[in-house]
Order: sequence, then C-alpha cells, then structure tokens
Amino acid sequence: MCITPGGDCKMKHIFRAYDIRGIWGKDLDIPLCLDIGRGLGSFLVSDLGIDRVAVGYDVRTTSPAFHGALTAGLLSTGVDVISTGMCSFGVAMFAGLKSGSGASCFITASHLEPEWNGLKVYFGDGVGFPEEHIMAVRDRVLSGEFPPVDWKEMGHISHEDHLPGYVDFWSSRYGSFLKGGDPLRVGVDCGGGAMTLSAGRVLRAAGLDVRMVNGERDPFFRGRPSEPKPENLGRLRELVLDEQLAFGVAFDGDGDRAVVVDDAGEFLSTDRLGIILASSLVKRHGGGMVLANVESSMAVEDVLVPLGARVKRIKVGHTFLTLEAKKEGAIFGVERSGHLIIPEHVLFDDAITAPLELARILKEEGKSLSGLASGVPQYPSLSRAFDCPDSIKFRVLDELREEFIEAYDRVNTMDGVRVDLDDGWVLIRCSNTSPVIRMTVEARSDGKLRSIEREFGEILGSRIASNG
Repeated sequence: MCITPGGDCKMKHIFRAYDIRGIWGKDLDIPLCLDIGRGLGSFLVSDLGIDRVAVGYDVRTTSPAFHGALTAGLLSTGVDVISTGMCSFGVAMFAGLKSGSGASCFITASHLEPEWNGLKVYFGDGVGFPEEHIMAVRDRVLSGEFPPVDWKEMGHISHEDHLPGYVDFWSSRYGSFLKGGDPLRVGVDCGGGAMTLSAGRVLRAAGLDVRMVNGERDPFFRGRPSEPKPENLGRLRELVLDEQLAFGVAFDGDGDRAVVVDDAGEFLSTDRLGIILASSLVKRHGGGMVLANVESSMAVEDVLVPLGARVKRIKVGHTFLTLEAKKEGAIFGVERSGHLIIPEHVLFDDAITAPLELARILKEEGKSLSGLASGVPQYPSLSRAFDCPDSIKFRVLDELREEFIEAYDRVNTMDGVRVDLDDGWVLIRCSNTSPVIRMTVEARSDGKLRSIEREFGEILGSRIASNG
C-alpha cells in the first residue's frame, strides 16, 4: 500500500470520524499499519504527552498482523505498549484503564465482513478519540514524516492477560444481585466474534445460567454475519423460545453493541432496551442525567422525565456519548445504533453491561422482560436516504437549517437539523461516508408519520434539485 509522502492519497477514506477502517489487501496492508502506528505514536507523544498505550485485537485473520505492525510503529516513536493479545473490546479498554495507560487501541472492523479490519482509539479513561485527533493522525501518516527516536528511547512492550481481572471486575459489580436463588437462564450469541473470548466467562461468573450459540471463535463469521440484525439471529430466538429463557443477547464482532430478544421472542430496539435500563437506574439514583443522541426516540423523554431524569440530546457517535457522560456526570447513555454506557462502572461502551444490568433488573423486579417491554411505548418511525452529491450536500443542509429556524419553534442544529413537532419529529443529516442526505422521522401515529415524511421529503428533495 504505497503512500506518497506529502501528496494526496487514495487511502484518506480509511480515516473516518471515529475510527480507521478498510479492506485488507485493498486499503490496508502491513506497511500502512506500521505507518499508522508511527503516526499515532508520534501524535500521542508530541501533542498529548501520552507514552503508554494498551493494544488488543479481535478474531479476524488479519488482526495479528495488524497488531504486530501497529505495535512496531508505536514502539518506534518511544511509546510503551501493553499488549492484551486477542480479546474482546471490553478487555482491551479495561486493560488501558487498569494499567494507567494514556490511551487504548482495539484492532477490529466491528460488524463488517471478515476481509475488513480497522482501529479504534480511546483515551485510557474510556472516552473515545475525537475526529480531530483521528484526522491529525491521518495527516501524519500521509506526510510520511515521523520524528526519529534514538534506539535508547524506543518503547517497551509487555504482554499482559487482563481477562481474569476483567471477569472479577464484572462479577464483583453484579454477582451479589444475580447469585441469589435460582440462576437466571439466558441465551448468548457471540457470532463467532471477539465476545467468544469473554462473554460466557463473565456472565457465568456473575451468576447467570448461559446457553450459547455461535460461541466458538470463527474469523470467517460462518455461523451468522457479524452484524447482529434480527434477521441474522434466528438461532438465538429459537433457543430462547425452545428453552424458555429469560432473554437472549447477541453481540457484534468486537463487543461494543448488543441486541436483545425477550422471552416472547420479540427483538427490542435499542431505544426500548435503553429505556428499560435507564428507568431502573433513574429510580435507583433518585434522578440523574440520561444521554440520548438526536436520532433516539421521543419515548426517552416520555418515559424517563416523569421518573425524575434529565434528558440531554447529543450528537451521533460513541465519542460524544463517552465525552458527554464524563463531562455531565450522566448515569446512562444510549445511541440508537446500539451503543450503551453505564458510567458508574466504565465510561466506554462495553456491550457486556447490557445483559448484566438487564439480568439485575429482572431479578430485582421479578418480572419478565416482555412484561417490562410492554410498558415502553413504540412509535412508528422510518428512515430515507436521498442521493445528493458530496459537493452540495452540506450547502443543502445549511439552507434547510436556516429555513427551519425561521419556520419552527423547536429546532436542534447540533448534528444536522432536527425539528420537533407536536406529534413527532424529523432529523436531516448528511452522511459522512457517502453522497447521501438521510431523513429520519418518528411520530405518534402512522398517519402523522406519513404526513411528516411527505412534507419534509418534498422540502428536502426540492432543495437538492435547486442546488443541482
């Protein structure tokens, strides 16, 4: 993968807002991964004063090679590396937290196909790296200029197994609530991904009776695709129904998102799951701030505000979720894409928290998950993608923002433009990765949903046409 120092590069696209991702052999190879390590290491040292990093990697066939090259690059800039080896996302982040590292890295392409790989970077406390830091690393990599480090100043590497400490940590947090009486029986689908290395051990140590599908490590994801969509989780649903389990949980490839199916075989949206978890936390804390991104359902406010919660809307992206949680002292955070955080435990979005907290709620309340879910309103919603050239899409959004601020009372412009109406809302955002503008609509009735879609769809389509 040749990079011309100081020049434009077709590899720019792998550096995204919150991570680095590409196809191995096309976008990524060992020399480029080495340069990513050198670029990241030199940025950490010179700009942030960080000289210790925890690094782990997922089960993909290319991850060990990526790890070796990335680590070599980091060491060459004087950064010490704590290698956790092959593990889940949560174990790598936990290693950074417990070792006092300034940053934590996890090599993964999350839910993408097995030929993909990539890199996520967090601060040692669990806050995600912001986009400007990722872009600064990109610029260093593309320049090909890395400050030389004398052989005496090279970084040191240590290989550490943090899985036992990770298991003990979660067992100490939840074991006292889950180990009394008959164990709760749950289904778990790791999809052959990184959670095969830790989820079963954590949940059993905490006191749950675990029934597993796709529990063996598989870098080709032959049991099911790495993306835990309901249509990919038929085996988990059958397991829950056939064995009359309390619930089932499926993880994505690295373990930072979870999807839950209840005892009746119904899959819960992240909004509904988040509301169930947040409701319990708000009651337990006697209030508190709950974070939800601008895409999340209005049911968040409808349910949680009467319980005493303060709901704050934030930008889309796990980086904003973790950063705002730290800044605001939030007790819970949810993203519609599937990321959840419970900051009283850890700031980072470790998906193992979802089944643990859910199991605690079911044990304490003595209710079924389907019963709890029935009390959470579900409003009709939809999402549409409008083709729009990259050259004009942000101009279109700027014009819509000005128009909506003039025309409507409740307009949120922190991430795209969201208009809240009496019986629903609409959010219009530009895609960061494709020539598309996305429109999301939610309403209290199907009729109102179609009305909002029609009205704002016509406005958006007209703006795109007039700028074309």
